[in-house]
Amino acid sequence: MHIAVCVKQIQDPEMPTALLRVDADTNKMMLTSSVSPVISPFDEQAVEAALRIRDALGEARITVLTLGAEPARQVLKAALSLGADEGVLLSDPAFQDPDSYTTALALSAAIGKLGDVDLVLTGRQAADFDAGVVGCGIAELLDIPAITFARDISVDGGTIRVQRVIENGHEIVEVASPALVTISHEIGAPRKASLRETMRAARKPIAVWSVEDLALEAAQTGALGARRVLEALYIPSRDIECEFQQGASAREMAQNLARRLYQANIL
Repeated sequence: MHIAVCVKQIQDPEMPTALLRVDADTNKMMLTSSVSPVISPFDEQAVEAALRIRDALGEARITVLTLGAEPARQVLKAALSLGADEGVLLSDPAFQDPDSYTTALALSAAIGKLGDVDLVLTGRQAADFDAGVVGCGIAELLDIPAITFARDISVDGGTIRVQRVIENGHEIVEVASPALVTISHEIGAPRKASLRETMRAARKPIAVWSVEDLALEAAQTGALGARRVLEALYIPSRDIECEFQQGASAREMAQNLARRLYQANIL
């Protein structure tokens, strides 16, 4: 079985908000040298899902793909250290500043170039913009079924069985391969990279594919092919006020607090 996992490099979502910077002229988040970029947490769980499938089957080939400049190679190395077999870096000046559509287009073309993929896994959403549409976009462009918000996944022959998160529970969905599944955090914590796999990762291949390698035109990709216009990106300003509620007793203070929260439309 061949599993393709799409991953994304993002700013560490655990970084203090005080370190966030936005370039107002370009509408881009500025990289902070004091905090290293990481693999998006949902994508890391997608890698974990692929590894669990391989553990259950006994054998499977896992290819991880990412779209970005040369520094994005680090997220491929992170996935290889967890146990993936090979990586593909989609890197070309034409890929710069993509939106969700051009990201899905490039990734779907790369998966098509791999040729024998039985299952595509992505995170439910990237932990930077939280759009959650690239996975379904890939499935649409590849003309394969998509199942979202998976909390568990297994493979039996050509059948993919997914426990899918819904409100107040989950449902079980089965689909024939090839298919795409987006992985949710309910699948559980990903494993840690072992020393052995970390050392092996240095010898695992990472291919670099350009626009030409994917048989795409530059005008289709990146900013030129984008269908979304980002009007403004900014960090919201916050006004913080501290009020002390007075009262002759704890009961009266609680009543005053409840009244104030109601006036502020919090209750």
